[in-house]
Amino acid sequence: MKFDQPATLNPIDRGRVIGIAHDRIDGPAKVTGTAPYAYERHDVAPNAAYGWIVGSAIAKGSISAIDTRAAEAAPGVFAVVTHENAGPLGKGEMNTAHLLGGPRIEHFDQALALVVAGTLEQARDAARLVRIDYAREEGQFELAAEKDKAVKPPVSWGTQPDSAAGDFDAGFASAAVKIDRTYTTPDHSHAMMEPHASTAAWLGGRLTLWTSNQMIAWAVKELALTLKMKPEDIHVMSPYIGGGFGSKLFLRADAVLAALGARAAGRPVKVAIARPQIPNNTTHRPATIQRIRIGADKNGVIDAIGHEVWSGDLPGGGIESAAMQTRLLYGGKNRMTAHRLAVLDLPEGNAMRAPGEAVGLLALEVAMDELAEKCGVDPVELRIRNDVQYDPEVGPKRPFSSRKLIECLRQGADRFGWSKRNPKPGQVRDGHWLVGMGVAAAFRNNIASKSGARVSVDGKGQVTVETDMTDIGTGSYTIIAQTAAEMLGVAMEAVTVRLGDSKYPVSAGSGGQWGGNSSTAGVYAACMVLRGILAQKAGFNAEDAEFEDGMIKAAGKAIPLKQAAGRDGASAEDKIEFGDLSKRYAQATFGAHFCEVGVDMHTGETRVRRMGGAFAAGRILNPKAARSQVIGAMAMGVGAALMEELTVDTRFGYFVNHDMAEYQVPVHADIPEQDVLFVDELDDKSSPMKAKGVGELGICGAGAAVANAIYNACGVRIRDYPLTLDKVIRSLPAA
Repeated sequence: MKFDQPATLNPIDRGRVIGIAHDRIDGPAKVTGTAPYAYERHDVAPNAAYGWIVGSAIAKGSISAIDTRAAEAAPGVFAVVTHENAGPLGKGEMNTAHLLGGPRIEHFDQALALVVAGTLEQARDAARLVRIDYAREEGQFELAAEKDKAVKPPVSWGTQPDSAAGDFDAGFASAAVKIDRTYTTPDHSHAMMEPHASTAAWLGGRLTLWTSNQMIAWAVKELALTLKMKPEDIHVMSPYIGGGFGSKLFLRADAVLAALGARAAGRPVKVAIARPQIPNNTTHRPATIQRIRIGADKNGVIDAIGHEVWSGDLPGGGIESAAMQTRLLYGGKNRMTAHRLAVLDLPEGNAMRAPGEAVGLLALEVAMDELAEKCGVDPVELRIRNDVQYDPEVGPKRPFSSRKLIECLRQGADRFGWSKRNPKPGQVRDGHWLVGMGVAAAFRNNIASKSGARVSVDGKGQVTVETDMTDIGTGSYTIIAQTAAEMLGVAMEAVTVRLGDSKYPVSAGSGGQWGGNSSTAGVYAACMVLRGILAQKAGFNAEDAEFEDGMIKAAGKAIPLKQAAGRDGASAEDKIEFGDLSKRYAQATFGAHFCEVGVDMHTGETRVRRMGGAFAAGRILNPKAARSQVIGAMAMGVGAALMEELTVDTRFGYFVNHDMAEYQVPVHADIPEQDVLFVDELDDKSSPMKAKGVGELGICGAGAAVANAIYNACGVRIRDYPLTLDKVIRSLPAA
């Protein structure tokens, strides 16, 4: 099915199943421990051996010598895999560094060996016996030190690194009110619950891999390139994933080494990247330096806006696209954005939940708060005054498909009690706490991706959906079941969903908040074909047939769905393909974050008292799951604002705080109250579902709302994240 014209009235619009809050259908399996995760596949890979990764002790250089004899002679060891005996390996297109290093070393803790043994303890202990001699080289590990050497990067993921409209320099120079501020964000770790883990088994020359990966088709392609195999000889399965947040979009060392280890040991092998290895071995969100300049009139209406971003990565890596939202969020005829990339010899930087906007809005939305104060305009009103209903870089010829930022700001402010905020910082007290409120806009581009599915109905009226779409804890199983139930007029209990298998039709996969809208649109497409087949078998015209209550109805007649399917059943496969609507219309999701904090006047400690948000993201397919997505993302935003930071040892080039004891993330007790409002919206130019992504929108702007609330509480403005108490207390007024 080609989606190249705005959607009209269709079966999804009935809203009998879609759009209704529904419990996660995978919930019972997860809470009873019966959901099979990649490292636990004892059922299909019995007597598997265990692999333990040996990582590089230096950040840059080469291996002079590697001695595995002691490890190979250790109790229980079956094999030790290194670059010397792994055989010829290629490199995937989506990895910056090699997943098995040697003799060159590209970053600290890069996998250099895998020890395979009968038990985890044997593999771990033997790994300590691998002796590696290094030729260490000096590296560059500090973004600020390399900032002046940063260069304009090439086009990445189809996006130009720079953009311009009008004359920014002239517009900014002549503005009545100017803001020129620099903000910094540190490196971040994904810190998902389930580590990167895989179980691999060989049968002849064919590889079966059970892995924790968000993108099944990408994993097959990258494995084929890395292992120099035919894609058809690789079977990848990932039905359940315990969180990914972008770290599992791409092939990682656990998958490659599990495959190599299983081949070397002649038996199935499971590999999990140990928690302390994850920050340095896998990917992270790169640090940024961001300069924002805004020129406005005395009423706060923007005439000139510029956003420059510096980030770093390994040679061949990419940017953290933190200025992207600045291209679309606010008006102003004179505009400029730029991204510059420095070479850093740190572990690979790559996608983390809402790449670009998550950290870009940490800067932009604080700059907007500073502009509001300088103009003497309420921060909510300032954002409303600068709303624009078309792409401000292009003009009215490219309108937004749907844009309800103003509705989000107004409804969110009313619901949060914004009118009670004292605009003068440091005026509201609750005992020894200084109390303040902050606001920030939320923005995340809407991306749609080609997605396929196969849907069948058997002779009992049971519906089965198969697609290689993944569920990373986001509720994919449920919204896909809801889509099929709505389209075929059956109850949710009559639908079985099978996900995460490379033998199923290729889907959009989970990432970039494109998964829910795209994958359900793919199921919609397959269901439309199946509706035609079933209607014809029932003797009806497909255009006239209605599917409801397990029946096919037309011309005053009703035939049970199972009767139309017949003894042999019926099946259909199709995919959704998107045309140029995203070029003709700017497509994005919007929202407004509100936060109330308390700052201890003696210690500078910050406590989030409550958060609220209003969001517009097209049709909300399952409000219960969507709320869970949003409040989880808001919590991540609080983490970025107050505590999350990978600390770089600039002498040796590694992240020092590489475990959950020292890399702090928020917990439930840190945010006692979260309120979410979804603004009614249907976007007929997004997909036949009229939905958009929502999973990443909740993190975008949340941290800035916290920062703005801290300023309102105590008058301390900090532009260097995270806003830890040592930074706050330096500037606190005397208690």
